[in-house]
Amino acid sequence: MSLAGRWTNLIYKVATGSWKAKLVFAPILGASYAGLIVVLFLLSRVVDRWLSLPKAFSYPGSFAIGFFLIAIGLALYCLSAAQFLRVRGTPVPFSPPPKLVTTGLYRFARNPMITGLFMQFFGIGIALGSLSLIFVFTPLFIAINVWELKKVEEPELERRLGEAYVKYKKEVPMFFPFRKTRQ
Repeated sequence: MSLAGRWTNLIYKVATGSWKAKLVFAPILGASYAGLIVVLFLLSRVVDRWLSLPKAFSYPGSFAIGFFLIAIGLALYCLSAAQFLRVRGTPVPFSPPPKLVTTGLYRFARNPMITGLFMQFFGIGIALGSLSLIFVFTPLFIAINVWELKKVEEPELERRLGEAYVKYKKEVPMFFPFRKTRQ
């Protein structure tokens, strides 16, 4: 079995298991994900300095645009997380909502929380004028998340939520509202 398959099975087992397992695994995964974000951000700072990259944009315009993207991304993240919390779930796959969430922002995109994180990454890169964060590390972060969603999280959701999720996946785009999904 592939690494993605084993990871999918572990998420399924914990997500459908006891609260004790969720209390152990959810914080570890949440902290690991936060750690990935911090590492990518710090790497971008090191790369910018190491390569003596110039600032991508001039201040104060870049700061205003970056702050706007950060604010919109943070709002998307918080509103999406609130939807999960209302039905007694968390953003962490080990402790997900017990039922499919299709209300609020989830009517328009399957992953508005992660879309918000992508916007925050781009916003920070623009605000700081970091070429490597904008053009290397944010796209890398997006690629990692898309791979994880397609290879691990979506198969687990199909297994746990069944036909309801399969139908939802066909009808609602992954990230961008109002974009038709591929069959």
